[in-house]
Amino acid sequence: MKDDKSKEKTDKSGDKSLDKNETVDQQTKVKDPDLLTLEDVKEYVKLIEKGVNSKEPRYVLRTLRGLVTIRRRLNSNVLYRLINAYFVTNETKRQKQYLLGFLEKPSSVASAQFEGLNLRPKTPKSWSLSAEVEIYFHLLVLLHLIDLRKYKEAVTCSDALMASVTSFNKRSLDLLAARCYFYHARTYELIASLSKITGFLHSRLRTSTLRSDYEGQATLLNLLLRAYLQENQYEQADKLISKSSFPDSASNNEWARFLYYLGRIKAIQLEYTEAHKNLLAALRKAPQHAAVGFKQAVQKLAITVQLLLGEIPDRETFRNPTLKVTLVPYLQLTQAVRTGNLQSFNTVLNKYRAKFEAEKTYTLIIRLRHNVIKTGVRMISASYSKISLVDVAEKLQLDSPEDAEYIVAKAIRDGVIEATIDHQQGYVQSKETADIYVTREPMSAFHQRIAFCLDMHNQSVKAMRFPPKSYNKDLESAEERREREQQELESAKEIADEDFDGF
Repeated sequence: MKDDKSKEKTDKSGDKSLDKNETVDQQTKVKDPDLLTLEDVKEYVKLIEKGVNSKEPRYVLRTLRGLVTIRRRLNSNVLYRLINAYFVTNETKRQKQYLLGFLEKPSSVASAQFEGLNLRPKTPKSWSLSAEVEIYFHLLVLLHLIDLRKYKEAVTCSDALMASVTSFNKRSLDLLAARCYFYHARTYELIASLSKITGFLHSRLRTSTLRSDYEGQATLLNLLLRAYLQENQYEQADKLISKSSFPDSASNNEWARFLYYLGRIKAIQLEYTEAHKNLLAALRKAPQHAAVGFKQAVQKLAITVQLLLGEIPDRETFRNPTLKVTLVPYLQLTQAVRTGNLQSFNTVLNKYRAKFEAEKTYTLIIRLRHNVIKTGVRMISASYSKISLVDVAEKLQLDSPEDAEYIVAKAIRDGVIEATIDHQQGYVQSKETADIYVTREPMSAFHQRIAFCLDMHNQSVKAMRFPPKSYNKDLESAEERREREQQELESAKEIADEDFDGF
């Protein structure tokens, strides 16, 4: 009897293990990447329709946030299945054929994987496609073409997308339209023709401003600045900024781009303090764990501007793992400026000239030559109480003592050093170094830190988000207010009657 019971237990345990293996096999079959992508896109389409019906832009914004992860998993099979599933009415037949023309027809094996997956709504009445969903699918096809590097087809697809976006005047389409503008400009930038669409971008910026489309306004303004800066049209970019206002309610990503472009313009215009402030703000607004390339570009320009201000960047900046390799030329440049070694500065400049020109910092780095000389003059003044101009020219590697005299005189006039020049004897006499706390330098340093903290506080307050319609949840309705007033009147009458009876 005991043996029979033990056999039954082993049989049951074996059956359970077989059932578990079957369920695991079923789960592995279901978890196909393309099927998961289709399910995710289906959920995003529901979010778009929910945002359109409820007039809440946060649902559309959630869909746009997931665009990056969806883009990595897109392929022709998934897009072909999605377009066939959603473009089913006669009104969308022409658009369906147009979008399918950009895709490769899936094989029989790939189409067999999607059998049994129903993407359509249950009722035929809801099969009609909204403009937002149609533009969303069009955008997915455009991203797929860009990833495949089919730029000519992407330009054609992008032009059709812009024609579709501009034909609608719906506020629920503003967020999607802003993202479409961005990828439209990106498509033309990949074929080196971004300047061809500046007129179109200007017209859309004017329309977005009139419609109070803040996200589209911020996106288009950044795209125009990018187009001007690529063509080195800094005056045009400065005029555009002076004639327009960047919306305060724009997203952090658009704010980061705008502050970076503004910092580049101010650096070219010799406004280094303002440029450095904008670049630091751009780094704060940038994503913390993404956009590595953007943060590298901002950091390179910020280091150059900081050197032009006469400051030395913190060493921790060059030790950051995401910045360490790409900032090697700027580390060598910083070391040359810090030591005032003109020879090493020229060596670094000649060695990495192509890299600096590609990163659009070469024109600013050329200006650092005067800072290197100033640093050398300051170190010489601190080391020698009296030194001849011939020795100064030799230490600074200048051509003649006359050049050394001119440079030292300019340093004295700018307040870099405190010294006197004896032209007849040909030497420089340094004065005693004064106490730095007697000067205004500590006050200016504290003022800079306080202004930085106040600016960060103001931006943090502006960036605060609140749930929609949460301002009136504690307020009473009209009926409750009338009931309360009626009760107050009745209680007042009762009090008055009691007082009269007592009298």
